[in-house]
Amino acid sequence: MLELAGIIIFGILAQWVAWRFKLPAILPLILIGLLVGPISAEYLSADGQKWIEPIWNGEKGLFPGESLFYFVSLAIAIILFEGGLTLKISEIKNVGPVITKLITIGAVVTLVGGAVAAHFLFGLSWRISALFSALIIVTGPTVITPILRNVPLRKDVSAVLKWEGILIDPIGALVAVLVFEFISIDAGGEYTLTAGLEFLKKILIGSTFGFGFAHAFNFVVGRKWVPHYLLNVFALASVLGVFVVDELFAKESGLLAVVVMGMVLGNMKSNYLKELLYFKESLSILLISILFILLAANMNMDELLLVYNWQAALLLAIIIFVIRPLGVLISTRGSKLAFKEKLFISWVGPRGIVAAGIASLFGLTLARRGVPGAEYITPLVFMVVLGTVLLNAASARFLAKVFGVFLQKSEGILIVGASVFPRLIARYLKDNGRHVVLIDSNQENIRMAQEMDLDAMVSNIYSDNLTDNIELNDVGYLLAMTANPTINDYAIQKLGEHFGENGSHRLISDEEKENPDFTSEQGLFSHVDDFPELSRVAETYPQIKEIPIRSNNHYGSMMSFTDEESETIPLFIKDQDRELHIISSNNKSVRTDLKNAVLVYMGKSLNDIALEA
Repeated sequence: MLELAGIIIFGILAQWVAWRFKLPAILPLILIGLLVGPISAEYLSADGQKWIEPIWNGEKGLFPGESLFYFVSLAIAIILFEGGLTLKISEIKNVGPVITKLITIGAVVTLVGGAVAAHFLFGLSWRISALFSALIIVTGPTVITPILRNVPLRKDVSAVLKWEGILIDPIGALVAVLVFEFISIDAGGEYTLTAGLEFLKKILIGSTFGFGFAHAFNFVVGRKWVPHYLLNVFALASVLGVFVVDELFAKESGLLAVVVMGMVLGNMKSNYLKELLYFKESLSILLISILFILLAANMNMDELLLVYNWQAALLLAIIIFVIRPLGVLISTRGSKLAFKEKLFISWVGPRGIVAAGIASLFGLTLARRGVPGAEYITPLVFMVVLGTVLLNAASARFLAKVFGVFLQKSEGILIVGASVFPRLIARYLKDNGRHVVLIDSNQENIRMAQEMDLDAMVSNIYSDNLTDNIELNDVGYLLAMTANPTINDYAIQKLGEHFGENGSHRLISDEEKENPDFTSEQGLFSHVDDFPELSRVAETYPQIKEIPIRSNNHYGSMMSFTDEESETIPLFIKDQDRELHIISSNNKSVRTDLKNAVLVYMGKSLNDIALEA
């Protein structure tokens, strides 16, 4: 009982440490596992026993006999199902040629290059070498995301790394599963016609089960035969059921079935999908925490010594300095990425949780069957995972500055609220070269914003997810423009520190509108225009206009006129370098040179009004 509770406590502690210090969670998890496992047995325990002993073979420990194998299999199935849910066919079509090539051509380069290196350095058979290289294809969002959160990058570079990590995770897992099944069809070594047919049988059964059960699950849930409060646990039971039943029909094809099931469900337009993803994400965090401490603790010192040599160091160096750059340079050939950007993408390729987890499962499974060289799979992959995570996490910020991809200034704009006039303003800002993201809890507002080709997402400002979103790494301005003054104030207080580096602004409230002395620098646009006024003007004049500013007096005249004229609202000043400056409610103070500048406004045209120059 003490060991089981300790694993959960240590696992969540490792997750907290990873969050606190912006590290990939896999790093503290594996280090804790090694500490309570082989390291404690070798150096810390007087009797040579591990502090936590999973026991793979034997009748003692947390998982006697083959129970650890069963637990690992089921946990990996759930993790891979969640990975399959995130793989959208539409994303593959729209992410761009660079990312598409990285998850196809780049994956092939890694598969071939890793197999050749492992074969000649360690003398492994080609099939074991191919399994090793298939396992190191994946980078994974769980290791890429903490690095991107900690290192603000140019948008193109950040997008390539983020989407590669998301898309390659289930694809790499699927390739690894296929290679493992190909090995499993004939452990003796020769690929006969019978073995080939058996391989095809596993592929067919696994794919059919995954596809069929995905549609069955969607049918049952869509007909509301499952109450809402049972949805998540019903999904969990369904995944485990598909895995187990598929294993009965075709041994070792269960993982393929759950990956396919997740992919099919992930591409269905179902209302329950988002909730299902949240649940599976929380469950995966718990399973990952337990799983990796167990797997690292289950390793013995003699297994670690297998990779304590120059061959392992050379293999890691080849993967980092030859295979990854080669795959990236081939995949990015002819793209608009600068050479330094390609070099940085080549450097950031940490392997993740899926690689380590599946490696442990497959390595242990093949070792139990007596397949020569299988004992190398787990320690080699763990070495690659730890080596790449340590190097990338420690050097990414420094090298981003060296290669010139570090985002020195945050010019992006986060708009809280996506009603009519925020969408109108966001469209103008985007047309003028600014990265703008709108957030709103109203799904209809977000849908309409997305139809205008704006970056918009359903989000609640009371959630912690926003500050962890790498899509907002370049945001330095915060504009709170909802109808609720309380929400606007809360957005400034909570999000201003993260996204208001260059300024945090909000709409004025009714009380402030009635106060003629209100001149807060946080107030947006004017001290007489609140949410109802802005909404009314945007409905009547759905277009942003510009007028040249001829002098300081001309600007002052226009500001005085807009204070009195409810049909015209000033928004920004665009200077001669086309930089936009937000007008605050204290609009008499101008902090930019007005020479050759223009006033950006919404409402009745100022061109038809006689104003003093």
